[in-house]
Amino acid sequence: MGYVSTLLKGSIILKLFWVLIIGFFIFIITFKKNKNEEALYLASYLVGAEVFIRMSDGFLLYETGKYGIILFSILGIIWGPVKQKTSISFLVYVLFLVIGIVFTQVPLGESLRKSIAFNLSGPISLGFFALYCFKRTITILQLKELLFVCLLPVFSIISFVYFRTPDLEELVFHGSSNFSTSGDFGPNQVATIIGFGVFILSVFIFTRVQLSLSIFLDIIFLLYFTYRGLLTFSRGGMITAIFAFFIFVLFMLLYQKNTFIKVFKFLFITLILFLGIWLYTSDITGGMIDNRYSNKNATGIEKKDISAGRFQLFSAQLENFYESPILGIGVGNGKYKRIESGKRITAASHNEITRLIEEHGLLGILALLILLVKPLQNIYFSTNYQRAFLMSFYVFWFLTINHSAMRIAFPAFVYGLSLIKIDHE
Repeated sequence: MGYVSTLLKGSIILKLFWVLIIGFFIFIITFKKNKNEEALYLASYLVGAEVFIRMSDGFLLYETGKYGIILFSILGIIWGPVKQKTSISFLVYVLFLVIGIVFTQVPLGESLRKSIAFNLSGPISLGFFALYCFKRTITILQLKELLFVCLLPVFSIISFVYFRTPDLEELVFHGSSNFSTSGDFGPNQVATIIGFGVFILSVFIFTRVQLSLSIFLDIIFLLYFTYRGLLTFSRGGMITAIFAFFIFVLFMLLYQKNTFIKVFKFLFITLILFLGIWLYTSDITGGMIDNRYSNKNATGIEKKDISAGRFQLFSAQLENFYESPILGIGVGNGKYKRIESGKRITAASHNEITRLIEEHGLLGILALLILLVKPLQNIYFSTNYQRAFLMSFYVFWFLTINHSAMRIAFPAFVYGLSLIKIDHE
């Protein structure tokens, strides 16, 4: 699929193919009446495939991935054989978001629909998927199958990026995100989903879930995924994956204290292999990957702002919040207000937390508190084995929305997974 999509990029054939696939997914959920969590499996696949379909220009609508998550969640709740427990909190959360639409104003010539869809499709898809997942019990086998299904399209991303990347020896690397090594698509989004692929492969290897016919082949997959993730020069996705896996290992160690030696050996071997990949990547990029992760520019001089302009953006967002602290300035208005004020930072927010505060005011803060508290309640009443998964999902969601906002459906999906009940007996 990765190779074929390089040949059909943007073609009507590719777009028609994905329309038929999503239509087929809807048929499956309806026909099967979601008896075996079809909605959850298909949502998992769509989340893994979303960036791949975007980078190959295979969607008719850019936000189709998020719309699909909403639709699958609704169908899964309607057709599910068991009456699902719901939380009024997430309905209130969605209501708080919708209120902000009333205050949306876009300049002449700009699309009101696109502005609202860009900023709210992600948060609202999170609300609906959270409703679907809240206290939904799935077995540990089903969870690992879900992760496997999500991982499959990431192989297509790796393949697509490989065939779309020019000869690395001809590329001039700098101290910033690299589109050439990200399939000519947003490095932040590509690194985020590749990072999740690295996390899944690491969890599988650690828990001895064999993806292929050989554990050594799985390790090769992990090393190559890590290599391609580093080449995007987008730090957020890879750092988040490493941190989430560290949390996973920590809780697994607490669950089985006698596995300390096993964990130490695993981490030692992983560190050696990662160091090898890092040195190889550093050689390929002429040392630029070292500069990137140590916050230096191409000449080796340390940058003053480690956040790549995000701190300045946050300061501007706070000013807008002070202007309208109760109801906010309106969905999507932040970018346009910064343009009107003549500020140098005019990009859309990369941080979902600050966007909620700026554009939704006090209602946004309340919505954020709902999101922060509900998974922690679930994690608190779980075993350390369950927490290993739930806490790593929670960390993945929180760190991702801090460096990439909700550009893709992935944060909504991984947040929903932090609300499930895992039956591992």
